[in-house]
Amino acid sequence: MVQFQQVSIGNFHSRVVLIGDVPLGGSNPVRIQSMTSTNTMDTKATVDQSIRMIDAGCEFVRITAPGIKEAEHLAVIKIELKKRGYNTPLIADIHFNPKAAEVAAGIVEKIRINPGNYIDRNRGKVDYSDAEYNEEIYKIRTRIKPLINICKKCGTAMRIGSNHGSLSERILCRYGDTPEGMAESALEFVRICEDFNYHSLVLSMKASNVKVMIQATRLLVHRMMEEGMNYPIHLGVTEAGDAEDGRIKSAAGIGPLLEDGIGDTIRVSLTEDPEFEIPVAKIITGKFSQRKDRRSLIKDQNHIAINPFSYTRRKTRKVHNIGGSQVPVVIISSGNPAEDIHKFKGEIFPDFICNTKNSIVSDREQLSGESEYPGNKIEFIYINPGSEIEKISESIKQNLSSVVVIESGYDEPVRQIREMIFNLIKNEINNPVILKRKYANISLEELQLTASPDFSFLLVDGLLDGIWIDAEGIDLEDICQIAFGILQATGSRISKTEYIACPSCGRTLFNIQDTLQKIKAKTKHQKGLKIGVMGCIVNGPGEMADADYGYVGSVPGKITLYKRNRIVKKNVNEKNAVDELIIIIKADGNWID
Repeated sequence: MVQFQQVSIGNFHSRVVLIGDVPLGGSNPVRIQSMTSTNTMDTKATVDQSIRMIDAGCEFVRITAPGIKEAEHLAVIKIELKKRGYNTPLIADIHFNPKAAEVAAGIVEKIRINPGNYIDRNRGKVDYSDAEYNEEIYKIRTRIKPLINICKKCGTAMRIGSNHGSLSERILCRYGDTPEGMAESALEFVRICEDFNYHSLVLSMKASNVKVMIQATRLLVHRMMEEGMNYPIHLGVTEAGDAEDGRIKSAAGIGPLLEDGIGDTIRVSLTEDPEFEIPVAKIITGKFSQRKDRRSLIKDQNHIAINPFSYTRRKTRKVHNIGGSQVPVVIISSGNPAEDIHKFKGEIFPDFICNTKNSIVSDREQLSGESEYPGNKIEFIYINPGSEIEKISESIKQNLSSVVVIESGYDEPVRQIREMIFNLIKNEINNPVILKRKYANISLEELQLTASPDFSFLLVDGLLDGIWIDAEGIDLEDICQIAFGILQATGSRISKTEYIACPSCGRTLFNIQDTLQKIKAKTKHQKGLKIGVMGCIVNGPGEMADADYGYVGSVPGKITLYKRNRIVKKNVNEKNAVDELIIIIKADGNWID
């Protein structure tokens, strides 16, 4: 068994950073924020939307400032908000323009910069010597010093946010587009800030890929602890999309890190009006706000059974269609499997339906009379988080057709289940493991947002061979959709088209909500395809790094179409762009009729 020594992301206590007069980090609650989707120069629209966000519970309001005029206009917005009785801290979102950052830093309470596209421009180089690399860092140091001085003078905080797919050429040459590159990109800026005795910093690692986002954030915290740093962490899955998929993906990325005691502020990025993000964020954070030990959930251990910075699936034996190299299965509880099979109308169908006595397991083919009943090939061994593995390890190992089912209630911490699976590994038990999690007195949306982090916490580290959601009062087909949604969000099992879509902001060049629905309507049957729908080129080509195809706003009324990160067609009329995208997919032979 591989042992990863000195991995200590447990006892991480972030320092407190003031954002205006709102303290962030330390033992303070996880703060909720969002970003306006209006044109920054439209004062009324931006102020009205900000107020809707604040009234919904938003504690920090972020506004894009792509240029100096937008940065200057933040003062007008701030004054108008104060006139209407709102003093919520504002955050300026900066990308390519250092001068805009300097202007905004004198107005708002916090600025956000992306090291990958803030200063470090690409020059087409494919290699950097140590001398060239250090020379670039010196240039960054010189160029960012005026901004740091303004922030220190005005008491302005700064978020240094690295985005997967938006790393600088220099970082990419040395580290690749990896979690390590993301962490180093931010830490370079942090070291410069510390050299100038500036510490009002917040850090973030953003990605549309849940595994990458979690691994990069863990690695950042690990590296900070090694270097004696403890800056607060901003969490978010960027370009998560909309509706159920966007909610599940956001919760699947944010929740596991909160479970690990990492995270001081979150933003749920949905392709919807920003005020709708706030209730979602409240449900995600609410689960953790009541836990007194939120800041020390991972115990320091002499060894752990996984590499928390890189995905490797736990090796298990194959039992029928469970375990081994097979995708994780989905199991649904049923009082009457023979009748309930007819409740699943769509293409997504559970692998097994188990009756409430936990004694009959049936699959779709068997219930339809199309295959041999697999029950004689599988035996479920039910244990709970308090079971003593050492006492039952031999009996489990000797039963070659057994699958371990860990039964737990919603109130039982999933970190305890992780420790139990570590114990299985320690005892060399390679039987497949399924987590059965029971939920009661819960709405459909609450189930989406609580089950997602519970199962993702184990799936992102390759520790599960199946998931079993048991929820009273929730339609079985809805439970099945959530289960497959969690597997899709964590990259564990692909069962439908995936959409990487930005939430919109003042830079967006088309109606992204309407366009996403048009693309979904025409491509939702393209199982396994990833399509990026991005409002502008600032983050678009980078943040849809995982997408097979991309639809990106270039100028008003015009769209640029991508295959991976390569431009296929420029300046397509927006009216024809969706159809042109489909033509490109079909030409590649990737279209399913």
